[in-house]
Amino acid sequence: MSSNSQALVTGEAATMVSPSGSASSQGPPLSPSTTTTTTKSPELPDELVQAGWSKCWSRRENRPYYFNRFTNQSLWEVPVLGQHDVISDPLGLNAAPAEGGDSTLGNGQRKRRISEEQGAGPNSFKRTKVEPSTPISPSTPGAKPWSSAPEDKQAPTATPTTPSPAPSPAPYRPAVIYWDLDVQTNAVIRERPPANHLPPHPEIELQRAQLVAKLRQHYHELCHQREGIDPPRESFNRWLLERKVIDKGLDPLLPSDCEPVISPSMFREVMNDIPIRLSRIKYKEEARKLLFKYAEAAKRMIDSRNVSPESRKVVKWNAEDTMNWLRRDHSASKEDYMDRLEHLRQQCGPHVAAVAKDSVEGICSKIYQLSVEYSRRLRQTHLSLLQDPPTEVCASSPQPRLVYCYPIRLAISTPPLPRVELHFENDVACLRFKGEMVKVNRGHFSKLELLYRYSCIDDPRFEKFLSRVWCLLKRYQVMFGGGSNEGTGLQGALPVSVFEVLNRQFGVTFECFASPLNCYFKQFCSAFPDIDSFFGSRGPFLSFSPISGSFEANPPFCEELMDAMVTHFEDLLDQSSEPLSFIIFVPEWRDPVTPALTRMEGSRFLRHQLNITAYEHEYRSGSQHICKREDMYYRAVHGTAVLFLQNQAGFTKWAPTPERLAELTAAYRPSLSRTSSLSSPGPAHTASGERDSAPKPSDRTQSSMMSSDNNNNGSSSSSPQDKLSV
Repeated sequence: MSSNSQALVTGEAATMVSPSGSASSQGPPLSPSTTTTTTKSPELPDELVQAGWSKCWSRRENRPYYFNRFTNQSLWEVPVLGQHDVISDPLGLNAAPAEGGDSTLGNGQRKRRISEEQGAGPNSFKRTKVEPSTPISPSTPGAKPWSSAPEDKQAPTATPTTPSPAPSPAPYRPAVIYWDLDVQTNAVIRERPPANHLPPHPEIELQRAQLVAKLRQHYHELCHQREGIDPPRESFNRWLLERKVIDKGLDPLLPSDCEPVISPSMFREVMNDIPIRLSRIKYKEEARKLLFKYAEAAKRMIDSRNVSPESRKVVKWNAEDTMNWLRRDHSASKEDYMDRLEHLRQQCGPHVAAVAKDSVEGICSKIYQLSVEYSRRLRQTHLSLLQDPPTEVCASSPQPRLVYCYPIRLAISTPPLPRVELHFENDVACLRFKGEMVKVNRGHFSKLELLYRYSCIDDPRFEKFLSRVWCLLKRYQVMFGGGSNEGTGLQGALPVSVFEVLNRQFGVTFECFASPLNCYFKQFCSAFPDIDSFFGSRGPFLSFSPISGSFEANPPFCEELMDAMVTHFEDLLDQSSEPLSFIIFVPEWRDPVTPALTRMEGSRFLRHQLNITAYEHEYRSGSQHICKREDMYYRAVHGTAVLFLQNQAGFTKWAPTPERLAELTAAYRPSLSRTSSLSSPGPAHTASGERDSAPKPSDRTQSSMMSSDNNNNGSSSSSPQDKLSV
């Protein structure tokens, strides 16, 4: 027996928490796995569960059947691993040649079957639709709850009908959606064992939030006490990203096992703001004031530190000469002031940096050591909450089977979770635990419910759903920081129109850097596998090794992360002969160019490079799950480089032809219907002062931020970084 994706009610929705916040206890549960008998069905082997199989109950036939959540395939008989589960061998490497036309195809050419194809494996089975006795929930796997058309298309208005005596609450249907969870994956990986992450718990997440806030406060105080400056804007967030690239510790957020201890990212950004923070200058008087402040701060810093006589002499002479020039010349232009400031920086900068080096290294080291201590404390508390503490198990090498990618599974079972309260304020879902409230708009709350239903296998009755949603929202809130509009640049996304073209023209079905909050596809990698896995995450991208598939990558603009990303891309492309394609979106920083961009431009896998001009394209806000619709998009204030890295098979299948590139470029242009509401530049509600004082990814922006042009290369508040995953 089989069922297509439009008419199947799987066995994972026994009791559903509806988007209205109430558990459906009226009427029969929406699940074929709920039987009228009292006998419990035997569990399937772990191998079949990992391949997506579950045992369900057919009300119409009054007997059990077996359903595969990954392929939407249904069978009456017990599936045989490697035979009926087509997902276990998408490339046909482990199965005998099929009869008929397929027998002449090679391994790499054998057709990949999807849920709509008739038959699977060497046997064919008659496919019949399962007509549910109750309406299909919008969160039911396989059911398309609303249109996945372009983002400006309104969902059709439902025709009012007379409710049944005991109906389920009416599902919330967003008028506008920014995702398409019906796209099936073409990403193929080697099967991997469950991960040993500790399952999320609201108590631990609350304690982690308090410790991270405390660590941020320590960073702020150290910068003030030792250097007399505010910490660079969002440098703490980028420090978390940069550390996780190399961190071997066990905490999902706090770094605890990194080498080297001194963070290059944090060190570079603090040093860039010494002796004062430089900002983008627009007017002559601003340039004059900034020049005076720099000279005064450099002289004061040299006078208050132990430095060599030569350094003291050079800095004081240049600072005093600049102040005398300012007193004498009142007719200088803005360009004169900027030239003088650049000269002063060149003369004094090396001496000031040498003086501050040890102090800034001390700041970086202190923050890391505190993070290690907080991580140790959290893990001890977390282990005490588990009913069965994890034991060290020798990891057996996985079978060399190829499977379509599936969400990360946790080896450690989740203990009972405390109650989380849910209520709605207009169009916003509010979840509260011990007085700590997190919010998400109702559309994205419904999206999380869909992702959870697609991906979670240990909570069929949604008993842990609200607790896990609270942990998810709290984790990303803590990651971004509590400042106004802080962190949204770390989770920006491509416009929906671009994703549609990537899928239609280049076969893209997977995002390398995403989160459950901003993903477009249901297949994505993200930063936090311990909590994101319940909502579809395939784990951190740097530990994700696909054999084939077409991928989109729009990484957070952290230089260390982007460099590690390029290394991973080239390794994967070099090792696979199957079709493999990566389409990468990175900022076109040229002053100087970033190492990652240089490496990709010189890569032997580069098939094409497309440059999108600044201010002529847009991105989706990183706060899309909570912001207003009119604030959803913003103009990019810097150019974006789109690079196509593909092996030969990937180039043959998804070649960047002129026609495809023209459609992609057109999709990137701001929509006329949104032009009047676009925030330009940067995400919505970003104050101009915040943009002007944004921290710089490297020395490249010290000069560019002072220049009079509009190429604000390093403004993190306006960077369209796509979604955390390291």
